Amino acid sequence: MPITPFLSGHAFQPEAIKTMSDVLLRVQDRLGLSDRDDPLNQIVASKIIRLAQRGILDPETLLQRTLHEFDVRD
Repeated sequence: MPITPFLSGHAFQPEAIKTMSDVLLRVQDRLGLSDRDDPLNQIVASKIIRLAQRGILDPETLLQRTLHEFDVRD
């Protein structure tokens, strides 16, 4: 699922959007969010966007920080 539907009012470079979309998919998989209409997707996307706004755009760091927000540990 691309993150673009959740970016209303936010501007990012195309590479950042791709990174955030990839991380969103990975977090959805880890959280077992198979239903793309689940409202939790908005919460996950919002956390990813907030972290990216802070300059966290390294894919692995963004993934780990997002998972940490949901108390998911490796």
